[in-house]
Amino acid sequence: MSLLSHENTIANELSISERQVRTTIELLDEGATIPFISRYRKEMTGSLDEVQITNIRDRSQQLKDLDKRKEAVLKSINDQGKLTPELEKQVMTAETMANLEDIYLPYKPKRKTRASIAREKGLQPLADVLLAQDKTDFLALADSLIDEEKGVKNSEEALAGARDIIAEIIAEDATVRAKSRAIFLEKGEFVSRVVPGKEEAAIKYKDYYEWSESLKDAPSHRVLAMRRGEKEELLYLDIDINEDAVLPTIESLYIKASNDAASQVKLALTDSYKRLLKPSMETEIRVLTRQKADEEAIKVFADNVRQLLLAAPLGQKRLLAIDPGFRTGCKTVVLDEQGQLKENTTIFPHNGANGLAEAQKTVKYLVSKHDIQAIAIGNGTAGRETEDFVKKLGLSNVTIVMVNESGASIYSASETAREEFPDHDITVRGAVSIGRRLMDPLAELVKIDPKSIGVGQYQHDVDQNKLQTSLDDTVISCVNAVGVELNTASKQILSYVSGLGPALAQQIIKYRNENGPFASRRELKKVPRLGDKAFEQAAGFLRIRHADNPLDSSAVHPERYALVEQMAKDLGKKVEDLLKDAELRKSIPLKNYISEEVGLPTLNDILHELAKPGLDPREKFEAFSFTEGVNSIGDLRVGMKLPGIVTNITNFGAFVDIGVHQDGLVHLSQLSNRYISDPHEVIKVQQHVMVTVTEVDEKRNRIALSMKTDEKPALPKNKRNDSKRQQEPETDMASKLAALASRFK
Repeated sequence: MSLLSHENTIANELSISERQVRTTIELLDEGATIPFISRYRKEMTGSLDEVQITNIRDRSQQLKDLDKRKEAVLKSINDQGKLTPELEKQVMTAETMANLEDIYLPYKPKRKTRASIAREKGLQPLADVLLAQDKTDFLALADSLIDEEKGVKNSEEALAGARDIIAEIIAEDATVRAKSRAIFLEKGEFVSRVVPGKEEAAIKYKDYYEWSESLKDAPSHRVLAMRRGEKEELLYLDIDINEDAVLPTIESLYIKASNDAASQVKLALTDSYKRLLKPSMETEIRVLTRQKADEEAIKVFADNVRQLLLAAPLGQKRLLAIDPGFRTGCKTVVLDEQGQLKENTTIFPHNGANGLAEAQKTVKYLVSKHDIQAIAIGNGTAGRETEDFVKKLGLSNVTIVMVNESGASIYSASETAREEFPDHDITVRGAVSIGRRLMDPLAELVKIDPKSIGVGQYQHDVDQNKLQTSLDDTVISCVNAVGVELNTASKQILSYVSGLGPALAQQIIKYRNENGPFASRRELKKVPRLGDKAFEQAAGFLRIRHADNPLDSSAVHPERYALVEQMAKDLGKKVEDLLKDAELRKSIPLKNYISEEVGLPTLNDILHELAKPGLDPREKFEAFSFTEGVNSIGDLRVGMKLPGIVTNITNFGAFVDIGVHQDGLVHLSQLSNRYISDPHEVIKVQQHVMVTVTEVDEKRNRIALSMKTDEKPALPKNKRNDSKRQQEPETDMASKLAALASRFK
């Protein structure tokens, strides 16, 4: 398939123009990154956003993979001497991987089958006569093919062999497979049951002991749960469908008459379905439904990671960070405004009166000595108790914040942490990470594998390569959306800047260490191995505070500096004046600066950036406190209204930290008074919420919460109002699975 037809296919699928697709592919092939294209090449792409550009990249690769597979298929068929012009046309015009594999199946090299053995016995002519279902005397032909040397002892054996050939022909018929696949996806069901004798071990899968559910409606979290139970050998999982839903369709394609030959074909058809087609379809459907469930789970995970990375930063403050603990004490560190470790110690506020008194004295001393502005406390073991201890110190003008410490232990034991703090143990590194997360979540969390951050749904069960690609895209998008301070950035966050990567990030750090802070973006060109292309991609996303050129601290790309300077010159002013004077900016006649390379999208972006150069797009930080006196699950009572922080979002609801060392679940049906199908419609990770306790199960350590208010508005008329629908939302999985089937490999 030609590149031109690829562009047409993608354009139609994404409802954009072929020119947009073509230009985007060209930019990607030239090495441009998605954030760069989205931000600085709007005129060329028609202002496509990152999601659209990513879709073009991924779909283009899928179509290239399809082309490669077509070449391999054509070569294989040609080598067998069976390639005809008609068959070649079928292969070349196949629009999906599934369609291509269906066409290739009859020619695919395979081990001996019942059909191939029958052909070796010379029974193909009999199969052809039966398929014709005309007036030919097939019984006489069967008698004539009896040959004991070939293993055909009688006419019935001849007919059985012919039926084996017909069964394989039907099972490998591209039309039969396409229609059967569609029926399976529309009418098939998941059926799971517990493995006998493993009821106790499988208690966490109790809901699936005897469970059946439509393939098209099954949400991703249940599909992944059943698959995990099967993998752990605790559940049996099958794909089931009533054969009466499939056989009539196949019969309509192969039964041409009402005679004895047709009866033989019908026998072959039933055998084909049960022995060949159904098992093959079940295998395909398992792959398709897993891919669909993976796709949805990965999207949920990526959305959660994005929200976590873009959480509001406290900013550059002098900070005391505490990693709580009971027996081993609380690791306590002092960080300066840049997050550098100044001092560390261990306090024991939970180890008797003497430990408490000494801890009070130490914290007050450190706060006074370093003029501490905020205290970050990890939310793990002893977190709430440590928070209570700190609050009772009566520290004035000091913000006290509980910080989600998921993944901090991963960082503290990493090579990155060892490089940064070679002379400190993992407990000190963990406390530093907790403090830095409060100052700038993005800068600290990029040092951790996103899979270890603690958000997501069955992340270890999904396709790990696809998950990694999605998470890398997400981190890159977040880092470049916020921008990176060149003179203080770590190697880890620099490596995610458009056009850089780990090697160039290391070169930048080395240059900065040897030559001091960068005075301008232009100085980046002096970094060894950082060429013009990397500079073009990266420069706009790097910031230099207090640079001589004020644009160096903005998102205006250096390639447009001359344009901004011309705007200022035409007004008889300096660039600094444009930054300070809103009325002056309004007076700029943008149409005068439109050219072949620069249009209104870029000019509007420049004007927006001049208004707030280098503005952090993240929300403003708001302090949060849990309810005092509610520190454990035993303190909870049904009906309590408590403040909480959303820690994770799944397809079935959201988990909320209410300060009792065990997150509570707000089920999808309890997130809002109105009907919603996706939790992200009303909630995001790190959001501060008010919840009501609806159930407490101390034995199972489970807490049920609700975010519903007292008012109860009616559901929209076009939404079902039954309890099952509210508890588990149906998804339009049929269309999604059908789309996915078209890409099935």
